Amino acid sequence: MPQPLSTMRAFLAAAFLLLCCLTLPATAASLSSVKTTSLPALAVDQPLIGLVAVEGRPIAFTADRAWVLDAEGKKWELSPWQPDVAAGMLKSAVGNGQLAFLLRGPAEGTGTASVEQIAFVNGRLSSKQLPVLPLALNEARAAVNADNLYLAGIDATGKATLLSLLPGAAKPEWQLQSGWPGNSPPTSLVAQTSAVFATVPGASGERILRWSADKGWQDKGAVPGAVVPGSARAIGQAHVIYLVASSGAAPQMMTFHTITGSWATLPDSSATGVFAAAAFDNGVLWARAGADSKRIDFESTQIESGKLLLRWLDWIVIVVYLGAMLGMGFYFYIREKRNSTSDFFVGGRSIPFWAAGVSLYAANTSSISFIAIPAKAFETNWQYLTNNLVAVLGLMFVAVWIVPLLRRLNLMSVFSYLETRFHPTIRMLASALCIIMQIGSRMSVVLFLPALAIATITGIRVEWSILMMGGFTIIYTAMGGMKAVIWTDFVQVIVKMGGAIFAILFIIWTLKGGFGEFHQIAQAADKTKLLDFSFDLTKATVWGFIFLVLFDVVLTFPKDQVLMQRTLSTKSDKEAGRSIWAFALIMIPGGFIFYSIGTALFVYYKNNPERMNPLLPIDATFPLFIAAELPMGVTGLIIAGIFAAAMATLSSIMNSVATLASVDFYEKLAKNPTPKKSVLFAEIATVATGLLGIGVALLLSRFDIHSLFDVSIELAGLLGGGFAGAYTLGMFTRRANSAGVAIGVASSIGLTLLAWSMDLVHPYFYLAISIMLCIVIGYLASLLFPAPTRDLDGLTIWVKSDSNYVKPEPARQ
Repeated sequence: MPQPLSTMRAFLAAAFLLLCCLTLPATAASLSSVKTTSLPALAVDQPLIGLVAVEGRPIAFTADRAWVLDAEGKKWELSPWQPDVAAGMLKSAVGNGQLAFLLRGPAEGTGTASVEQIAFVNGRLSSKQLPVLPLALNEARAAVNADNLYLAGIDATGKATLLSLLPGAAKPEWQLQSGWPGNSPPTSLVAQTSAVFATVPGASGERILRWSADKGWQDKGAVPGAVVPGSARAIGQAHVIYLVASSGAAPQMMTFHTITGSWATLPDSSATGVFAAAAFDNGVLWARAGADSKRIDFESTQIESGKLLLRWLDWIVIVVYLGAMLGMGFYFYIREKRNSTSDFFVGGRSIPFWAAGVSLYAANTSSISFIAIPAKAFETNWQYLTNNLVAVLGLMFVAVWIVPLLRRLNLMSVFSYLETRFHPTIRMLASALCIIMQIGSRMSVVLFLPALAIATITGIRVEWSILMMGGFTIIYTAMGGMKAVIWTDFVQVIVKMGGAIFAILFIIWTLKGGFGEFHQIAQAADKTKLLDFSFDLTKATVWGFIFLVLFDVVLTFPKDQVLMQRTLSTKSDKEAGRSIWAFALIMIPGGFIFYSIGTALFVYYKNNPERMNPLLPIDATFPLFIAAELPMGVTGLIIAGIFAAAMATLSSIMNSVATLASVDFYEKLAKNPTPKKSVLFAEIATVATGLLGIGVALLLSRFDIHSLFDVSIELAGLLGGGFAGAYTLGMFTRRANSAGVAIGVASSIGLTLLAWSMDLVHPYFYLAISIMLCIVIGYLASLLFPAPTRDLDGLTIWVKSDSNYVKPEPARQ
């Protein structure tokens, strides 16, 4: 058979190359454009010293006056504001478009001795003096982000100095940070996210330096020209705009990407004659000398991004995919009996282990994996992948000891175990917390991420995308039950993994040096760094992941109804264990694929910085690439993959929450519940869960969130750790009792929220800390109450017999 096989390989290779050649992007073209608008001129008899925008309103400063552009943008109005003469002469002004500050110092020289904040109070401009500087700075530059104010300059001894301040603190105080090497005065200073960027003169031209609290100062390379002093402004989550003059030409707007370190020129952005600039809306407000010496002309230059709309073939692929998902839901609705809770909740316990394993992976790799993990790898490296590698070791223990134990109990809700082991109240408390966590920390984020992608690619508003995604998933999940969920998961894994692999291969194909260039650029930037053995609790380290996996997987795997429901749907305890082995087998290659997407995106955009959109958040990097660079049809396939990633998890959460609501609450509290009524209630609960998730996702869309991956981790730790420790106390100890467990759950949630409010550790630790607190406090509290008197055989790993057999509950019909 070698000839047909080689022919097939040649055909596939040719098809791939043809598909790539069809719509190869013109990488020289910028995705962003600029729109320049003239603003009213200002006639003044003094030099303009500062230009800022406060709450989006431009303000121009001379030595002792301030002019504010009116709300309609038609004229400048002289403000009654008067400067504090005792504070010194105005040297410069700095702002980020919302907040603004004035730098003052002695009339002679370039020294800055004090800083004051400018704000509108009841519609009038006012100023507030900030704490006294610990030392005066010459040739100072300032920068501000949402929280911090930074001041950089040269002290009296000629040493480079950086100061930082939290203006919003109850008692703000200047902090002295390390100065940059070389002691050259900065030409600009800007704060982007948690870092500060300074441009300084060097022997061979200006260079850009980066400072952060954890890494100090780093050289980020040469500036492609001379920066117009004070012209820097942050935009988006990872870009800085500069006015740069190169080779004697007029200054132009250029963007510096803080992750890849690449520069790109914005088209049609000449800044001839500009002598002052300020952050304003999505661009820059700048000032030029007018026709006479007393006139100043102003212009607003704003960055605009065009809509990258899907083409006809993309829409066909997406419609076919969505139609197939609805068709599968309708098929199981017609085929299955609607009066059996066993069929609706656990697929009649007839699911093959390999299908359950694939479904476990699908539920565990949502749109967070498809969008947020590539974004995280693009921004940082592969350190978070360590969690996958360590988790596989934990899953081996789970497959042998934990899952078979619970499968033998013939549960539908894993929280039924807590009732049998402890008390009905513990079951209902834990189930309620799980429902809140699934809707609040998982479902909302999983809905919002693909909606962001769809909005980026199609131009549809994020809100409408959330409603569309949630609506489709509600319909097929409510119709088909657990069988529909698992078999659609199987299809969705194939779709999303195929799209992910194609994206990686496409990027490597676009590089002139192929895989060699890809590897060289990634290694030079340390983008594939995997293991961090440091003991820094503020970072994602190997020890942190071991700590997390020990508590999140090994000791508390049953806490996740979404995953456990798949193992409970298998035919036997052995099949349940095998489903976990299948899950672990897929997890490692799957993890490498999704993190490789992020690395591939880094390589691509380092070579093609003009193809980025400065206005988009980092989490939209992969969706942007899909929309702007991939061939027609493939874009639709990967959008279907994003749908698949999200809908697999969404359907799982809806079905699991509906199961918990029906089994743990309805059947416990309703009078004379029947299986048919339970299924009907579960269908209603599925719809209600979907609507609640949509509501929280719409709320998330109102905020500018830096990393939704971090948010999902943080929320899961704060909401999900408390009840998880109850499983550890139940399965691994004989002494724990219901009173002690209740105290442990409540205490862990309270103490974890306290640790979160004080920002003590990396968000990855919150879940493990919460679980550990529940275990320790719950066990110690149990010692204050009588030991359990019920027979615990089959409920803990400490068994009386080799079989550890527990007589199954009769299945509901």
